[in-house]
Amino acid sequence: MGLAVATLSACAKDNQFDETGGVRITRSACPALAVPAYTGDITLFDPPASREARAIDVVANLTDLRANCNDAGEQIVSQATFAVQARRTNTAAARDVTLPFFATVVRGGSVIVSKQVGRVALHFDAGQARATATATATTGITRAAATLPPEIETQLTRKRKPTDADASIDPMADPATRAAVAKASFEMLIGFQLSNEQLAYNVTR
Repeated sequence: MGLAVATLSACAKDNQFDETGGVRITRSACPALAVPAYTGDITLFDPPASREARAIDVVANLTDLRANCNDAGEQIVSQATFAVQARRTNTAAARDVTLPFFATVVRGGSVIVSKQVGRVALHFDAGQARATATATATTGITRAAATLPPEIETQLTRKRKPTDADASIDPMADPATRAAVAKASFEMLIGFQLSNEQLAYNVTR
């Protein structure tokens, strides 16, 4: 899916100091929210096959990405909201433009769990070059899938004294621990549903 250009913790809780003065990290079961690289904007051309600057018809950007996650039950439900801001070249008449977007849940950074495609409708008034619309996408994952095995949780959170042999060793240095954390980690990725040609334009422009 590419590198995430904007990432938000979906429902992470504040880190707290423990009684020894160390920082206690609270892991959230909610999926992180991100926009994959090159999918946060879309350009329409007229004629469609042209890629010349004078042929640019509509340019839209995905912005103000936010998440509301409910992780109280066995099914973790995350709803993403975002805005689409667009501008057009020809402002002579009123116009409606509909743009497709995707919402994908990825596990461990590479395994696609689910994908849905939606559409956001923009309306340009006559004489107006800009339009804005909002959209939402909702996904769910099971708590069991996002929960670390007890032995891994213990390995990550147990207190270590300076005199312990492994005090200076990062638990994530263990491949088995990294694999378990990745398996229980999810991302919700939001972006425009681009054609191959549109994606290539974003990558190379």
